[in-house]
Amino acid sequence: MAKISVDWDLCESNGVCEAMASDVFHLDDDDLLQVDDPIVTDENRERVERAVAGCPRAALSIVED
Repeated sequence: MAKISVDWDLCESNGVCEAMASDVFHLDDDDLLQVDDPIVTDENRERVERAVAGCPRAALSIVED
């Protein structure tokens, strides 16, 4: 099983990931990143991979178990 990992020291909560995978990521009322479901599935993998690749701070990664 693969999971999304966030390096909170790098994350700026700029919303790029939310734009690419809004079913997985969102910014809360305080504009802080929330990961709605950290599990990477066959259905969301392509969007999550795009979000990881597009993160301007390289704060996102996919960790394979």
